[in-house]
Formats: sequence, C-alpha cells, structure tokens
Amino acid sequence: MMLGRTASGLYWMFRQLERAENTARLIEAGFRMALTRSVSASNEWESILTTAGCREAFLQVHDEIETGAVVDFMLRSKDNPASVLGLYSSARRNARQVRTALTREVWEAVNEGWMTLNGLLSRQVRLAELPDIISSVRQHSALVRGMLYGTMLQDDSFNYARLGTFIERADNTARILDVKYYVLLPATSYVGSSLDNVQWETVLRSVAAERAFRWLHGGESKPAEIADFLILDRRMPRALYYCCCEIVDNLAGLASAYGIRKPSHELAETAQARLGQSSIEDIFDAGLHEFLGEFLVRNNALGNQIETDYRFYE
Repeated sequence: MMLGRTASGLYWMFRQLERAENTARLIEAGFRMALTRSVSASNEWESILTTAGCREAFLQVHDEIETGAVVDFMLRSKDNPASVLGLYSSARRNARQVRTALTREVWEAVNEGWMTLNGLLSRQVRLAELPDIISSVRQHSALVRGMLYGTMLQDDSFNYARLGTFIERADNTARILDVKYYVLLPATSYVGSSLDNVQWETVLRSVAAERAFRWLHGGESKPAEIADFLILDRRMPRALYYCCCEIVDNLAGLASAYGIRKPSHELAETAQARLGQSSIEDIFDAGLHEFLGEFLVRNNALGNQIETDYRFYE
C-alpha cells in the first residue's frame, strides 16, 4: 500500500495543476469581459478575484482593482500563493517529493511547464502578451494530463492524481456558476437579457465548453441549457455530474486495490446520486445559488474526507 505522504503529494500536485489552469482560464474570461465592457471593467475583475477566492488578499496589497494589477496578481505575484506561477511551483515541489511514483514522462512534463512559465512570468506581463501566456498554461496542463493517461499505470497512484483533478475541477465549475449570478449580473432584472446571455457565453469559454455546447445546442444560448450542460451533463468533462462520476470511479479503484471502503466513498456516491436524480428545472426552482452553495460545501467536505481516509495508508 502507498505511503500517506505519497498519496497526499499526488493528490495535491494534481489539484494545484488543475487550479493553475482554471485560474488562467478565469483571467482570460475577465480579459474578454473587460474588453467588451470597458466602462465596468473593475466590476468584471472583482468578480474574477471573487471566483478565485483571492479578492481579500488582493485588496490587502492594492488600493484599486484595475486590469494590470489583477492580471499580475493572479499570474505571478509573490503576495498570492494561489497565483498561476505559485501553484505550478507548489505542484513541481510535490512532483519532486513523489518522483518515484511518477513516470519520467509525467515528471518531465511538469518540470518543463514550470521552467517555461518561470521564464514567461519572470517580469510583469504586458497585456499584449497575455493570450500567448494563457495558451502556454493550457498547453502544459494538457501535456501533463496526456502523459498521465499515456504512460502511468492506472493503479492507486493514478487514482490519487485523478481525485485531486476532479475535486478541484468541480469546485471551479461550481464557483464560476455561482459568481455568475450573484456578482457578474448587476441585478436579477438582467436575467434572460442580452447582457445575461453574453455572460453565460463567457462562462462557457472559461471552462473550455463553448465548442462542445455549440455542437449540442447550435447557435442559441439559453441560460437553462448552459446551466444544465455545466451541472448535469455526463459527457462534459468539466460538468459537476461528470466530476462526481469520475470521483466515484477513482475511489472505487482504491477500494478495489486496498480491499476496503472508507467514509469518502459514501459521501461521493451520495453526491453522485443527488445530481443524477436532479433536473435543471428543479435546481432553478429551488435556487441556483442555494444549490451551488450546498454543492461547494459537500465537495469541500469530500476533499477533506479523502485526505483523512488515505493520508495514513501504509
């Protein structure tokens, strides 16, 4: 059985890599919104900081929310341990600690990503450079995932890595959806308006789901269809239900490997069943904000329980 520190290192390494990519996608979404709505750009960037959970940390070192400061803070600031560069550095440290549990190809992909980003983010980023940097973050994240699937045994190491990815990914998608309704929209009267529709499309872009959604639904973007796609669709890799199903599958892999079920298994299966039995009409009737808030609490509790269950496995 795997040592607890190795399991924890793999779990957090892939949470950090996933969060780095998600942060980069949020920055890209904020940049797009700020360009299209320059009058209220500070509101758009405030929503991005809120989604990323670093608004208070930003305001401790900056008096004003403006594009250049937010981009620098979220990409590379030493005052922000959850910056893209900070997360990649933490992921690389974890990768070094669990080096013997990784294939050479996975380690090299992580190390190459860190070296590239360390170079690109060695100085404050000019906004003209931002698209290329965001693209680089996405590409290196995809490379690590590809090497994981292409070279790693699908054993307990693989399951710990994927658990970290999907716990983090579910958290990110839920936060984006929640902040969209309660921070991005100036008032509930805008629901269903052209402004509301533009922001829903921005949400799709921020979770890499715009093209997939168009394949299924054509040119028209209805908020209920987008919410259904990002919450309940089993085919969409960043949808909440998809993430829950993958978490259950990877926990089942650990149960099979170790011959024992833990409390996290039941928590994950309950979350999966809850989403599987829901409809988007039920969710909207009960309140999207309330539903997502409860999901975030449950997902955080599940992440903590996974750590508790497997941290001391020996």
